[in-house]
Amino acid sequence: MNRIDRLSAILIQLQSKRVVKAQEIADRFEISLRTIYRDVRSLEEAGVPVVGEAGVGYWLMEGYRLPPVMFTKEEATAFLMAEKFITKLTDNTTDQHFKSAMYKVKAVLKTTEKDFLEDIDERIEIIGHPSNVETKPNNDILQVILKSISEKRILNLQYFSRNQEQQTERHIEPIGICYINTHWHLIAFCQLRNDYRDFRIDRIIELLPTSKLFRGSHPSLQSYLKRIETQENLTSIKILVHKSMLRHIQEQKYYYGFINQEEVDNERVAMYFLVSSLESFVRWMLMFSEYVEIISPDELKDRLRELIKSLYQKYLTPALSC
Repeated sequence: MNRIDRLSAILIQLQSKRVVKAQEIADRFEISLRTIYRDVRSLEEAGVPVVGEAGVGYWLMEGYRLPPVMFTKEEATAFLMAEKFITKLTDNTTDQHFKSAMYKVKAVLKTTEKDFLEDIDERIEIIGHPSNVETKPNNDILQVILKSISEKRILNLQYFSRNQEQQTERHIEPIGICYINTHWHLIAFCQLRNDYRDFRIDRIIELLPTSKLFRGSHPSLQSYLKRIETQENLTSIKILVHKSMLRHIQEQKYYYGFINQEEVDNERVAMYFLVSSLESFVRWMLMFSEYVEIISPDELKDRLRELIKSLYQKYLTPALSC
């Protein structure tokens, strides 16, 4: 990206939120803070009313706005792809809001870009696997949760606990939602348990905002998830899998901590997992262990040997003795 384009992008970023930290801009463009300082100074010299405060960040003086910006064809295509995911994975209200925003995006496009989007729209589709449980939340539950988070409003929750096989009533203080392995989750402080809990949204029977607000402060969703990851003492796994097995484990891998994969050669791919239970993983891997080479950790190799030896002694030793 040349400097003129970067200056324009920085100016748009400054309009995107009340205060923008210099480090945020540096991370976005992968440049040094010193370069950011020079760029901001150039904007000021061009007459842009940028205000800065050490340790806080930059912002634009109230009332300053750029004329409407034009989207590139690639940016508009990214919006279109996002719309496909939102339609499939979010509630109806969120879907309607995004479609309304898309009309505004399309309204500022040139005729050629509009024709391009209309054509490419028919060539992008998101299809869920038929074995998956329906992942699109019912009603407008996501919007209700997000509104309660912004208002710090306590929610009354009727929830079906799979572990206890019973319905319970909770009063919770919501802190965030996240999409994990084909399901939406609500992370909240549960007043009944006096601790943070993870509620799967498809198991929520009823959700009602109350008139009560909570005053305590809670960690951000990102910091909470990082803390849980640390507390769970997760184990990193690397295995080499023959490509002929990939289609058989395509869906299952997400339930066993799959992170990513990369091609090794014409026949194998390296697959990476982060798991909390080595025992569950090794028993799943046993189904296709003939096509797997374990790279790490050594504990996984040892446990697989023990399991195979146990099965051998149980089913083959008596037969050989006969």
